[in-house]
Amino acid sequence: METNDSSQPLPLPAASIARARALLERARRVVVLTGAGISTDSGIPDFRGPQGLWTKNPAAEKAATLQAYVADPDLRRRSWQHRLTSPMWDSQPNAGHHALVELERSGRLDVLVTQNIDGLHQKAGTDPARIVEIHGTALEVVCLRCGDRQPAEPVHARVRAGEADPACTVPVPVSVDGGAACGGILKSATIRFDESVVAEDLLRAEEAAAACDLLLAVGSTLAVFPAAGVVPVAVRHGAVLIIMNGGPTEMDSLADVVVEGSIGACLPALTAGLPPAG
Repeated sequence: METNDSSQPLPLPAASIARARALLERARRVVVLTGAGISTDSGIPDFRGPQGLWTKNPAAEKAATLQAYVADPDLRRRSWQHRLTSPMWDSQPNAGHHALVELERSGRLDVLVTQNIDGLHQKAGTDPARIVEIHGTALEVVCLRCGDRQPAEPVHARVRAGEADPACTVPVPVSVDGGAACGGILKSATIRFDESVVAEDLLRAEEAAAACDLLLAVGSTLAVFPAAGVVPVAVRHGAVLIIMNGGPTEMDSLADVVVEGSIGACLPALTAGLPPAG
């Protein structure tokens, strides 16, 4: 749970939740944008919060580029070892993830755009067809040479067995007599800072934002683009904006309601017992 400076639980902001709930009950087509803050209660640190990975280690942020990853074998080896010890693999959906499943069951959820790469929305029960993983997924690995995608765990097993910097093993025809392994660099199927998001994913997110009547932004500082850009798109097209986060965001001034507090407490309070959409 997020805490204030005195390390006491943040109080439940009842008045702002009540205002947000009234708006949500009237909505019929909702887009949700989630950031790292929704997964902190599952034991996955965020990036830019007070205890964020990059707040405590700014050098890690600078290293999180595709150019650095490709150019530096030592960085790749460290990256694979870091993946093996990530808390992500043992994490489970928390009350915030389940609250968004309740929103879907009410018939209001159109699209859930997530900046997270942990797969916890799917694990909680949100329909995968409604999810846009705008920053990719850590649950798969992609080859930078041939483009092959595969589940991450078999590659992790190779690393645990001693392959410090595993290469792609997909057979690639080289002659009429047979083929050879691709040998390309493997990386997590996530979007690094100097990579572009998948154009189709961004288009789907922006089209959904333009068509929704309410956008709910949860657990994001709304500082990373283009993902955060869906918020002004929705506002420009007349949607109501609710922002829920553990602290201020870059777009609080655009919001109809800002709910500041523990996401694990506030989001279930917002969505519990929603009547079916009319």
